[in-house]
Amino acid sequence: MKLLVTLMVLVCIAFVAVAVLRLRRQKSSDAEAWPFYKKRALSNPEQVLYHRLVGALPEHIVLAQVQVSRVLGVKQNANRQQWNNRINRMSFDFLVCAKDATPLAAIELDDGSHESARARERDQRKDRACSAAGLQLLRWNVKALPDAAAIRLAFNAQVAPQRHALDRSAGTDAAAKRTAASHDAADTRSPKDSSSGFELSLS
Repeated sequence: MKLLVTLMVLVCIAFVAVAVLRLRRQKSSDAEAWPFYKKRALSNPEQVLYHRLVGALPEHIVLAQVQVSRVLGVKQNANRQQWNNRINRMSFDFLVCAKDATPLAAIELDDGSHESARARERDQRKDRACSAAGLQLLRWNVKALPDAAAIRLAFNAQVAPQRHALDRSAGTDAAAKRTAASHDAADTRSPKDSSSGFELSLS
């Protein structure tokens, strides 16, 4: 019995010692200077392309270093966590949006870091995700940055037609909804005699 009590006391002392040690380490960590410093958000080529994008597309919003998961959502009938894991920790170098923040095109600036097998596989997943979502993905090489004219040409050739198609589709859907609503409203009114203009009694 005494041995059991002694063991229990020793275990309690051990737990208290561990707790005190962790508390001291935490206080020491909070007191010491944190080893962070500011870094430039964009590399030199990225800065050049960013300013060219802004100049070439003045009627649009240009964002840099945007997480893919902020732009691409998972449909309700799919496993959200499983599919989000496929694009986890991925980002677009640039995102071009309409003034209402609707994504129009993602832009990737490829350099030597994209040449490894792992990087190519990651790029393929990103390409496939964008294709599934209907988001145009433009890729330019860091050694051949497009000028403002080339940016406008690529945007008008690849992005604008898709946007116009979406606008037409949205307009068609809206018109169909208005027509259906007007028909529903007409059906709820009492029928009238076309010759007299008076309402017919349903009783």
